[in-house]
Amino acid sequence: MIQQSDPFVAIAILFAAALLGGSLAHRLRQPVILGYLIIGVAIGPHALGLVGDLDIVEAAATIGVSLLMFTLGMEISIGQLRQVGKIGIWGGISQIVVTISLGILVGLTLFHWSLSQAILFGLIISLSSTAVCLKILMDRGELSSVQGRIMVAILIIQDISVVFVVLVMPLIGGVTDNLPLTVITSVGKVIIFVGVAIVLGRWVIPWLLGGVGGFRSRELFLLTILVLCLGAAVSTQIFGLSIIFGAFLLGLVLRETKFIHQAIAEITPLRDIFASLFFVSLGMLLDPAFLIDNWPIILLTVVIIIAIKTVVISGIVILFGYSTRIAILTAAGLFQIGEFSFIIAQGGLETGIISERFYSVILASAVITMILTPLTISMVTQLHHRLILAMGRRRPGVSVPEQKSVVLPSTATPKRVVIVGYGEVGQSIANGLHEANIPHIVIDDDPERVSEAKVSGHPRIYGDATNINVLSKADLGQASALVVAYPDPMAVITTVKLAQLLNPDILILARASRRNDVDRLKRLGVMEPVIPEREAGYKFVKILLNVIGLEREERRRLLTIVRNAMTK
Repeated sequence: MIQQSDPFVAIAILFAAALLGGSLAHRLRQPVILGYLIIGVAIGPHALGLVGDLDIVEAAATIGVSLLMFTLGMEISIGQLRQVGKIGIWGGISQIVVTISLGILVGLTLFHWSLSQAILFGLIISLSSTAVCLKILMDRGELSSVQGRIMVAILIIQDISVVFVVLVMPLIGGVTDNLPLTVITSVGKVIIFVGVAIVLGRWVIPWLLGGVGGFRSRELFLLTILVLCLGAAVSTQIFGLSIIFGAFLLGLVLRETKFIHQAIAEITPLRDIFASLFFVSLGMLLDPAFLIDNWPIILLTVVIIIAIKTVVISGIVILFGYSTRIAILTAAGLFQIGEFSFIIAQGGLETGIISERFYSVILASAVITMILTPLTISMVTQLHHRLILAMGRRRPGVSVPEQKSVVLPSTATPKRVVIVGYGEVGQSIANGLHEANIPHIVIDDDPERVSEAKVSGHPRIYGDATNINVLSKADLGQASALVVAYPDPMAVITTVKLAQLLNPDILILARASRRNDVDRLKRLGVMEPVIPEREAGYKFVKILLNVIGLEREERRRLLTIVRNAMTK
């Protein structure tokens, strides 16, 4: 085992390990975070031991988590929480409360822990990993899907709840003799810090950033943002609060200034770099030898965590009116233990609530659940896809058609167009067909979007179009065109295949997320797969050629070249 204690070399090894792990994960078509975690296990002190200076690792990880919470604060607002509706706020709160309650029950009855340990266990498993979930959603092109929006909403509530959880940690450990005084003191600290942050954000920070911005120096502007972020984190630590509270609060304050967009643009690359080190450091916490020696208790803990969170999250999503598919996918994305649970566990260790062995079991379980998340989401998606198709083929009178492209004559007008997915793309299509007086019907499994369709006067069906029973309600046999506008690539493919089972001759247009999806959809018989981002790019080019003032024929020639290049 070779350890390197020189700080410079240690940082170099961490960056090289992050690059290697991320590259291998990307090559294997897995989220890069998965690569960071696994490579962290390999180079950690319990395996190869390439990095001996754990203090520098902890410092880099702390900067990473501070920047994560700082940018999270800049990117969300109370208005965004309102937009996600009841499932965002009340669903998120319900998930935390119910998960904590079940965690306490399991801790007391199954593991026979003390009440304080059971409470801590419930708090730990109630949180999911914001960074892991967001990265997976972005890689899969599902950030704007129904399950993606629900996950983000619940994660925001969880991240906010961390602040209050950390505040009550001393109470759980029983390290205070005066409970009312401790509560008043903690709340007072929060109120004072929030008040100071509001004053600074309203008058001081805009003045400071305005002055630095006048220097026309990106380096100084970035340094100012970084100092503000880390300064807020250090200030809350001095106050006896969590560093993530300060970073998150400063992000919220900075969001209200006119410098927000430039701040996000400048800090994001730095955040991504240190966040990679943060995830590598998480992997380094896993002790393979401890995992082997204690695999029964770790396996049991992982199974219990996944079972509790899957049942709770999927149940809550279903109770709020969403389909079983959305519920299962949401649960599959949120069943892991979050990165901020490590902070809670560390606090429990420092206050004497839990032992070193308890802490090690939690660490091992957390890292394992993080590693399992992307694999589980892919498996659930594939199994649902195959199950739905198998059920569709078993329906009486339904046969699998030969895959073929269907071309609608240019003079034909669809008797009715079925639109699957009522997001931004689906709404634009429905509104356009409405203006053209073309009959159409909308299918979506988001109750809020179905309500929006009702207000807009569009015929609608509430349900999941990847379910053949729901899709058949649209009477595809009497429709000559289907537009699949789901942002979820696998949902698009499943819907296309089911539609062909119901009507082999229907013309299908489908939304594609990536270039690879275009070829796959064409092989399935989709007449025209459309990538919305590509069409937006074409529109930009068209406007620019107009602004430049080229002749009409030259514009047509150049636009033809651009269009051909985009379709290659």
